[in-house]
Parts: sequence; C-alpha cells; structure tokens
Amino acid sequence: MMILRISVVAIGLVMVLTQALSAGEHWSLKPRTRPAVPGIDSKWVRNPIDAFVLARMRKARLAPAAEADPATLIRRLTFDLHGLPPAPAEVTEFAAAWTQAGAKRDAVLERWVDRLLASPRYGERWGRHWLDVVRYAESEGFEYDRFRPGAWRYRDYVIKAFNDDKPFGRFLLEQLAGDESARNDHDSLIAAGFHRLGPVRRNAGNKLVAFSRNEILTERTDAIGSVFLGLTVGCARCHDHRFDEIPQKDYYRLQAYLASTREYDVVLADAQTQADWKERTTRIQTRIQQLQKQVQGKQDKATERTIAELRQTLPPALPTISTVKNHTKERTPIHVLKRGDVARKGAVVGPRPLSLFVPKDAPELPAHVINPRTQLAKWLNDPAHPLVPRVLVNRIWQGHFGTGIVATPNDFGVNGAAPSHPELLDWLANEFVHPSPPGRGAGGEGERARTMKRIHRLIVLSSTYRQASVAADEPARKRIDPQDRLLSRFPRRRLSAEELRDAMLAVAGKLNLKTGGPSVMVPVEADLVKLLYDPGQWVVTPDEKEHDRRSVYLAVKRNLQLPFAQVFDQPNAAISCPRRESSTHALQALELLNGKLSNKLADAFAARLKRECGDDRTKQVERAFLLAAGRGPTMREREVALEFLRTQPLREFAVGMFNLNAFLYVN
Repeated sequence: MMILRISVVAIGLVMVLTQALSAGEHWSLKPRTRPAVPGIDSKWVRNPIDAFVLARMRKARLAPAAEADPATLIRRLTFDLHGLPPAPAEVTEFAAAWTQAGAKRDAVLERWVDRLLASPRYGERWGRHWLDVVRYAESEGFEYDRFRPGAWRYRDYVIKAFNDDKPFGRFLLEQLAGDESARNDHDSLIAAGFHRLGPVRRNAGNKLVAFSRNEILTERTDAIGSVFLGLTVGCARCHDHRFDEIPQKDYYRLQAYLASTREYDVVLADAQTQADWKERTTRIQTRIQQLQKQVQGKQDKATERTIAELRQTLPPALPTISTVKNHTKERTPIHVLKRGDVARKGAVVGPRPLSLFVPKDAPELPAHVINPRTQLAKWLNDPAHPLVPRVLVNRIWQGHFGTGIVATPNDFGVNGAAPSHPELLDWLANEFVHPSPPGRGAGGEGERARTMKRIHRLIVLSSTYRQASVAADEPARKRIDPQDRLLSRFPRRRLSAEELRDAMLAVAGKLNLKTGGPSVMVPVEADLVKLLYDPGQWVVTPDEKEHDRRSVYLAVKRNLQLPFAQVFDQPNAAISCPRRESSTHALQALELLNGKLSNKLADAFAARLKRECGDDRTKQVERAFLLAAGRGPTMREREVALEFLRTQPLREFAVGMFNLNAFLYVN
C-alpha cells in the first residue's frame, strides 16, 4: 500500500511539473526562430537542409552514407512522389542521363523532379497522405454505415489541389470555411465537406438529439486540433488538459466556431429530375422491403435473387455535393460540459482561439458572429502562427523519410516527441511561409509562399535525400543512432497497402490510370458483405476495367475494409491517421502467395513477360526484375530464378517476384 501511495504521489508530481513546463515554455508554442544556416565547408551540402543535417551528424561523430546509385534513386523518387514504380524505360533513361552528366548530375535530377511533380500522379500520391490525416471515408460508420452521396468529390478536390500546388492558406480556408467564403463555388463547397468526413451515428428513433449533436461537434473539434494544430485538444473535453495548457473552457471556445455548422447536401439536378428519382427509388425500395419481410428467417433463394435483381435497378444517386452551411437559427448554444456530459451544462462560451496563443483575458467573439469558421481560418493562417507551418512541413518531411522531424505529427504538445532537428524545422517552416529570394539557397518568389511543391523540391534535391540506405559506418550508426533520427543514411521502408496494390497492377501491365469520378467497388468475399447492416450497399462496379484503377479511387467504407489493404496496415478511417504503421507478419506472406489479387495479377504478369520476351527465360528474368525491382537481377538472383523456371511455370515465378523484398521495399 505504501508503494502504491508513493507511486500516486510521484505521478501527481510529474503531472504538476509537466503542466508548469507547458505554460508557454514548450518549444512548439514559442514563436519560430530565425536560425542561421550552419556554415559548413563541404561539397556534400547542396542546400540548407544538408547544412543542418550534417551539423547534427558531425556533433554525433557520424558521416553521411554514399550517394544512392541511379536505379535506386529513380525508384525512390518515383514511389515517393507518385506512389508507383518507374517504368523500365524511365529507369534506363535516367541511368543513362545520370552517367553522361558527370559533374552536372544536379541538373539532371532537377529536371526529373520537376517532371514528377508536374504529373497528375503526384496529386494521387500526396492526396492520399492528406486523406489519411483528415479521416477520409465515404460512409458514416457505426451500425448503418450509409454512404454519403458525392463524398468522393472531396477526394478529387484534394488530388486536384495538390496537383495545382494550391497555396496552403487557401487550401486551409476552403476546407474550414469554403461555404462561407465562396457560397456559389462548387469546389469551395466540396472542400468544406472536410467537416462531414468523420463518423456519424444514425440510430433510428433516437430521441437523444442533444447527445448526437454533441458527438458531431466533438468529432469535428478534435479533427481541427489534430489536423491543423497538431495538438490533442480532445483531451480537454472533460477536464483541463493534463499536460498541455488547454483549459476545458478553451476546448468549448474552439467548438463554438462550429456551433452554427450543419450538414447540407447540394443536389446538382433540377426539381423535376429530383422528383422522378425519388418516386422511382421509393417504389423499388418499398418492394425490396416487402420481400425482405417475406424471407425473414427463411432460406428462399429465389426471393433473395429477386431482391438482388431489384437492387440492380435502383437509379444511381443524383450528383450531390456533401458539404455544410451555417444555420444561425439552429445554432447550438455551446456550454462548458462537466465531465463532457451534455446533461451537465456549465457556462456558455463564444468562439475564441486557445489561451496558448492569445492573452487569457482576450474577449470571445459574439456567439452569432458572421462567418465564424472564416475567423477560425484567419487565426490559423496567420503567418506568425507558431504551430500550423511547423505541423505542415513536418508532415511533408515524414512523407519522404518515414518519420517526421517531430515523430508524433499529430501531437506537438508536451507529451509529443522532441524534434530531432529543431533549427531545421523552423527553417523549413519559415521557408514555407516566406520563401527566400533567389540566390539565398532555396529559390522562390513571394507569391509562391505556402506551396507544398517547393518544400518537396528542396527535400528531394538535397544530399540528405540522395544517400544510400546503408550508412558509411553501419556499426557506429546502430550504436549511436539506432532509429536513424540523425539521417546518416536513407531510411528503408516497406510499401504501403495502396502502393503495393498499385505496383502489382503496374508491373502486371493492368493499371488503369483513369483519374477522378465516382469511387470503384471491387469484388469482395460474400461472407464479408453479408456482415453489413445492409449488404445491398456494396454494389460491385460492373466495368471490370474500373477494378484496375489506382487504390486512391476505390470506395472507402468504414465497415468493410478490403482484406488485402487491411493485412498491409491500411488505417482505420474512424479517426485521423497521422502516420502509417508498418508491421511484418505471416498473413502478409500468405496473402501474397495465396491471395486472389496476387494470383490474378501474377497470371497477368506472366502473360506480359511471355508477350514481351517470348520463351527466352533469361530475357524473362531480366525483364521481371527490371519491372518489379527497378533494376536487373544480381548474378545469384539470375541463377536461382533460371533454376526455378526449369521446373515451375512462369506464373509461379511471377508470384515469387511479388514476394521479393526488392519489390516490397524502397531503399
């Protein structure tokens, strides 16, 4: 008992000390510094990123790894910027240009990077990162998990915004308040669908309206804190934050910006079309319900087949924008809720930024302020904001190196990780907000402020990014920097679930690069579909060519995650996913060896090798490695592959290629 008491006292002391530290002293809440770029005399330093990284390395007595070979570098770049493997012709072209350029290789790399950034594939890859963070899904979760009509338009908006290199300030404003700032602009209304992305409980006959409304407001408030501020503001819902200086009252002040925000669907059809659609849909659904009652608890295959046929005749959803709008008359009064319980209302509060960023006695905005979310966006878009630019550039850094400068991208608070390179983080954040003029190391113009492609370009053109994945002194690196936080080599990573599926399609010659439009529903095991509340929600897209589109265009249903994606760590879309996990377990190997997708695509891969190389096994092996690994086989790999093909069919060799580390990992 004495030990327990001491432990409780110790925990309490730690919390008090931590809270004291958070009172304006935590590094992420302080104004950004203007760090001087370390003056390092080294040919390795190509831009300021390298100077900061090399200075940190030298302090730890580490040295950079050698430069990656051209095949490794172009594969790394293409996966990082496109989420796809380079075509064999691209590997050959890049390697030839690299070899011929000699001392002018930097110019070669710049041209290729610009080419990759200009491709529509870039938006599909980096849009996927953003969709993870904002908890994107097309269905509402919980029991009914109904699809939101037109939800896919938000996905297309994000992809286009990345491809257009939309300034982040505009990107933020449109998502938080697009309906306020541009009421008649479809893109802005689609962007405001950010507030509709979270799960929503739709219980039939639920009389707890206030409880449901509170759940919605809570989910949206927490998302804003995680996505844009990188803070766990949700921890202050029931009490003052235990670690960061966020009073419970501040949580509800942040929520007050959303008090008037209500769901709003904009149907893009005239009144007569809507009336005809409703009449036909109601008639068919009524007949389906009648038949369902007849077969309830019975095995009646004929009636079940009739139900399935009727579902096929339902008219497609009318074109719709899933967005929000302010309903001033239906504004929810925002109270501080004791223990977060909607039945225990405390003081009424109005919109106001967190006390972390404004004086504690700063006044709240009036409850009925016009365009409240525009006011919220204005605060977050302040160039001097200490968190927003840091959080954004950290997400970009993480997308290239696997781990951010701050390893906890959704938590820049006291409980989050300390930055590995704090000066570099501030330099990048400053560069993002106020680009350096030409001649000062970064390049850029004032009007290019807050565009993400500039930051990508800085990172991938650096010597830091161009390193091989094996350190110069590997034993010393493992001892001094086992997590590779100092970046004395490039961190190797496994492909994400979407990259892996897309790469298999590309290698097999089946990838359909059609962009945008309604999401695709691919075939799924019947037993999984039957688990849905309404199995009729999952209607497989009839055109089989659509099934081979990029994974970012597949339907995202919260209660039906595709097995292949799930086994390769695709995240649950119920909450913001700041960073993909990467596990290694037996089910992954079983999926790649025995799964329907891998075997179907192995057949296509084998057919492609046969078509392009004839019966020449040596050519088949060479081509297979160039397609799957972005390089030719080693001598040992060639020997093993040819020996395998003497006794096994080509399609089994193709299955084996999908299981190679050279295919599954990016070095």
